[in-house]
Amino acid sequence: MNSNRSVFPQIMLGLMFALTAFLWFATLDHNALVRPDEGRYAEIPREMVASGDWVTPRLNDLKYFEKPALQYWATAIAYSLFGEHNWTARLWAALTGFLGILLVYFTGLRLYGQRAGYMAALVLASSFLYFAIGHINILDMGVSFFMSLSLAALVLAQRPGANESETRWWMYVCWAGMGFSMLSKGLIGIAIPGAVLILYTLIQRDWGLWKRLHMIKGLLIFAVITVPWFVMVSRANPEFLWFFFIHEHVLRYLTPISGRVHPWYTFIPVVLLGIMPWLGPMLHALWRGWERQPASNQFQANRMLMVWVAFIFVFFSISHSKLVPYILPIFPALALLIGERLSKIAGKALSWQISIMLPIAMAAWWFAPLASKGASAEVPVALYDNFIPWIQAAALCWLIGAMIAMWLARREQIIAAVTVMAVAGLLMGQSVYLGYNALSPASSAYLIAQQIKPYLKPGVPFYSVAMYEQTLPPYLQRTMTLVAHPDEMYFGIEQEPNKWIPDVATFLKLWPQQPYALAVMSPVYYQQFAAQGLPMRVIARDTRRVVVVTP
Repeated sequence: MNSNRSVFPQIMLGLMFALTAFLWFATLDHNALVRPDEGRYAEIPREMVASGDWVTPRLNDLKYFEKPALQYWATAIAYSLFGEHNWTARLWAALTGFLGILLVYFTGLRLYGQRAGYMAALVLASSFLYFAIGHINILDMGVSFFMSLSLAALVLAQRPGANESETRWWMYVCWAGMGFSMLSKGLIGIAIPGAVLILYTLIQRDWGLWKRLHMIKGLLIFAVITVPWFVMVSRANPEFLWFFFIHEHVLRYLTPISGRVHPWYTFIPVVLLGIMPWLGPMLHALWRGWERQPASNQFQANRMLMVWVAFIFVFFSISHSKLVPYILPIFPALALLIGERLSKIAGKALSWQISIMLPIAMAAWWFAPLASKGASAEVPVALYDNFIPWIQAAALCWLIGAMIAMWLARREQIIAAVTVMAVAGLLMGQSVYLGYNALSPASSAYLIAQQIKPYLKPGVPFYSVAMYEQTLPPYLQRTMTLVAHPDEMYFGIEQEPNKWIPDVATFLKLWPQQPYALAVMSPVYYQQFAAQGLPMRVIARDTRRVVVVTP
């Protein structure tokens, strides 16, 4: 192992982490909430605050048991303290993402030395997928942080040189991390770390590791964190246990019930793109990652990290439910492996590894205009035209950063080269993030919500006909009555069927009887209803939605 002796002036470390924090948090409020996920995970905590019920999660006033409550609570607290804004909706994802960067720095510092910890932290912060997920209001960054906390605590507890007290307290942190992981997204929080531990001990035949897990007290810590909410929500909702554990875990993983079936190789391009601009260093780190560290009979931290990466990659690759963010928990481990390699690499080798980004960045700039091929009636080409310059700016960040970093690396200024490449990656991520807001007229209901607000009155019915726009309720700060479209709330509707209208025919009979009501529908349904002579007046519309009131 490398010495933990400081190799940087403290002011340099402080300034770099301050710059990273600025680039990480500064723009959280800029973009409108994006459909569907950001709307969903902004609305559930809003309803918690509005109702005062922090036990039973609800979406559009219907029971919603797909995920545990930790992130809902965190966002609800942010709303209560700072108000309901785009940035407070995204705060938990951004905060846990940044804490993950600090965690990787600290873990790398203790395992490999400050030089490696610094580089690992910058690699993680500037990796494209990690940056992106850290700025989106979804659950994956939170669970990734707590799973990474479990991994980091485990390797710090078991590392050679750790005394008995360090092993005990780090293992307590490991068990707590698994508890908060489970409260973030369910059983994967303990199932994946447990499977990785078993696989590692089978490969290494390190049976003594199990004697140092402090399992009895650890399970108690895990239970104290997880059991109270699961007991309370189950007592209030007897239907919870079957839906959460069987439907949302077993059936989603083993069957195509979720409709997220993708090829087995889905996560290969996701990882290759997501780790950029560190593709070359990642391939090198993975190639060398299985090498034994000195004292081969001792705990092998790098091999534990490699098993973590490999198992999670395979686990989600064979699942019947695949989404891009699922693979995020491997990125902190990859960053540690990359940081350790970068701390030892020669400048010429680093220059060659970074050079991979030159053709990639130029291709991204050159082919950016092809993004307009994704245009449709709902997302007009004009919106993509506004987004394309941001993509090209992002590509230029990579290109210029890679050229400067290569020059520095060839002069053996490794730390400076890695720092420049990381800043370029952060600027690239911000360019894509800020630019994506150009698509917000189609990807978010923010603009149309501003048109609707003057027509809202307390207690007035608002129907969502054959659609559910996830970002509309949080911006209107109210729920809607679903018509002929259960969306993902079918289970909640089964529990409370009186809260929706099951078919369009019933809505058509009910609408003329209302003294005053609003409805949102697709342009196709609006044309159909207009042709039938349904009395209604348009108050707002865009490419996806038409909003009407009774005349």
